[in-house]
Amino acid sequence: MKILILSKALLAASYQHQLNVLADEPGVEVAAVVPPAWREPGVGVIPLERPAAAGYRLIVRPIALNGHFHLYYWPGLGRLLRAERPDVLHVDEESFNLATWQALSWAMRLGIPALFFSWANIYRRLPPPFAWFERYNLAHAAFAVAGNQEAAAILRRKGYGGKLRVIPQFGVDENVFTPLPTPRSPLSAPRPGGQGEECTIGYAGRLVPPKGVPDLMEAVAGIPGARLLLVGGGEQEAALRRRAEERDLAGRVEFAGRVPSERLPEMYRRMDLFVLPSRTTPRWKEQFGRVLVEAMACGVPVVGSESGEIANVIGAAGLTYPEGDVAALRERLARLLGDAALREELGRRGRERVLGHYTQERVAGAYMEVYREVRRGGGKTGRREDVGTLERWDAPATRVLPLAHFLR
Repeated sequence: MKILILSKALLAASYQHQLNVLADEPGVEVAAVVPPAWREPGVGVIPLERPAAAGYRLIVRPIALNGHFHLYYWPGLGRLLRAERPDVLHVDEESFNLATWQALSWAMRLGIPALFFSWANIYRRLPPPFAWFERYNLAHAAFAVAGNQEAAAILRRKGYGGKLRVIPQFGVDENVFTPLPTPRSPLSAPRPGGQGEECTIGYAGRLVPPKGVPDLMEAVAGIPGARLLLVGGGEQEAALRRRAEERDLAGRVEFAGRVPSERLPEMYRRMDLFVLPSRTTPRWKEQFGRVLVEAMACGVPVVGSESGEIANVIGAAGLTYPEGDVAALRERLARLLGDAALREELGRRGRERVLGHYTQERVAGAYMEVYREVRRGGGKTGRREDVGTLERWDAPATRVLPLAHFLR
């Protein structure tokens, strides 16, 4: 079976390892189409990280409108699909994006069964042309994969009647994201007005408003002896640096910047606790929280807000708090820093939860089941009468965009 995956997320070498797991399956050939880089809004250019060795093919192709999540597309995709002729096409993109419509349109022309992936966990009515793209994609996909339960429910609400599974986008390599070989030395509980033993509380991800990093800084400011390690970059970095220079945090915040994915395990191992303080906005809420899983794999106890999917990802392996409640977050952190046994227990539970649900082998195995089912289905789609088809709306779409341009 030949599997072709279109994915800008596969720029990261740590994600690419999952392709190796798929390619290890007998009789399976895997190729991934990736751009040379992606311009992440509010963050900057994310370059392609090439693996040292691979059991799959990496096909590097430029994308047009780079940095525009919903309007980017792959020039020359039709020629590529004609040359590759995969048995299954996996479009690692949302149901309402132009790139998904472009890929599924070509797949339908060439008789290739195709699936898409969705993180979108907030229901919204889409304007043209995105509503048109989504109607076509929901009607013609052979399968849909959702990254969380809310995204799956939204696809059904929008009329998708085909096969659907909830699977994380990527798993974690438990042989790379590992705990420290020896336990950390015990921490003394921070004392109000005094100085507890130094500890490191960490965060990794984009430094953008929805991630709630200012809440974390305020919580840490009230914990004597606590240091904060921030891994990542983004539009909020300058404001966060200014806050870190104020008296109650001076000398206690380290900005590590963006680091290559292969360096993330060492960053997590420097942390005594990991926090994901996301805040829901009208347009976004936490869709999974991969950094939680990576930290848990490293045996680091985790704390997360109750935004989106966070509580489901953590399960009983960490602590949660009401999003935006700085006092509650500070209480959770102080409780963990003062209880070595609880930290050790949550670190153990986190690692076990990753091994049971989130390794690359388990996630790749779930995708392999989907690919086999898609191939057995012979290209059957999720078409339902109330979804709509291309023929019903291609005329107004053509008036808005020269859609034939994307089918070259």
